Amino acid sequence: MTGFADRVEDVSISGIRKVFEAADEDAINLGLGQPDFPTPAHARRGAIEAIESGQVDAYTSNKGTPQLREAISAKYDRDYGIEIDPADVIATSGGSEALHLALEAHVNPGDEVIFPDPGFVSYDALTRIADGTPKPVPLREDLTLDPATVEEAITDETAVFVVNSPANPTGAVQSESDMREFARIADEHDVLCLSDEVYEHILFEGEHHSPFDFAETDNVVVVSACSKTYSMTGWRLGWVIASNRRIKRMLRVHQYGQACASAPAQFAAEAALTGSQEPVQEMVDTFERRRDLVLDGLTDAGLEVPTPKGAFYAMPNVPEGWCQEVIDSGVIVVPGDAFGANGDGYARLSYATGTEELKEALEIIDDATRAIR
Repeated sequence: MTGFADRVEDVSISGIRKVFEAADEDAINLGLGQPDFPTPAHARRGAIEAIESGQVDAYTSNKGTPQLREAISAKYDRDYGIEIDPADVIATSGGSEALHLALEAHVNPGDEVIFPDPGFVSYDALTRIADGTPKPVPLREDLTLDPATVEEAITDETAVFVVNSPANPTGAVQSESDMREFARIADEHDVLCLSDEVYEHILFEGEHHSPFDFAETDNVVVVSACSKTYSMTGWRLGWVIASNRRIKRMLRVHQYGQACASAPAQFAAEAALTGSQEPVQEMVDTFERRRDLVLDGLTDAGLEVPTPKGAFYAMPNVPEGWCQEVIDSGVIVVPGDAFGANGDGYARLSYATGTEELKEALEIIDDATRAIR
């Protein structure tokens, strides 16, 4: 009997999914990593008009429609003053595919991939699928990634290190000085910095910075998406930005695995990027108010939690048995070790849910916390 590939056997089902499947269906869900807002109306209209006019009945270019790639380029000029050639963009099936392309195109069997721990669950799994060797590194006390820790972890076998800001699962935001250091490390050590910027616009304090801004070589690849910024998780539309030589290699993976991103989603994304950005700001303002509510509730329950400056997650330090007690009490949270060994002793709470539900969940959490102390 034919066996299975080791790289697939070594990939486990997400710890987030395990929590969902085991929880009571009536539980309040603070584990969901998606905004609870509708996709902006002008983005939906962009897809509808394209469908009705027959523009989505065929493959688009492998890289995506020229209009979408121009809209992505214009977005970076508008938001950050960065000039990006539309030819250096690939529209992908969400940020997840963009991460997959970057790792498949740059990782040889056994190559090390450094990433934050706790960190987004896909970094480990996609590294294994690319036949790479995962090399998680711990975070600072404020749950940001220390450039010095990354640099110390680099060896002759290192191909890639991952930076994620604002971060899932921590909500942490890297400083400009950190990003300058990550760019320097990529340049001086000739390793790829893969910058996951999917939450770039969900920011409550400071400004978003990317290693892409500061690198002197082409050793930075940027991944982002419409998923979080425009509440378009189901549309599956992201992108990867890199130098032309790197784009050509990633395109070889993309064209055989995906051919092109969904055409209706591409037209929706183009409309989202070029239309009013007011829905984004309204969503971010709501998330900030919810963040403050959650921080106050967790602190009142006696838990220590670093202040998240972005995304829509809080990651409190919790006592042993806390996660199961809270889940059994009717609130879904994700144990920190689902995001890596260094997440043990933490829990991830998403505040991408209604304010009244959050208030009820915090009352349950307060009772559960007191019950185990």
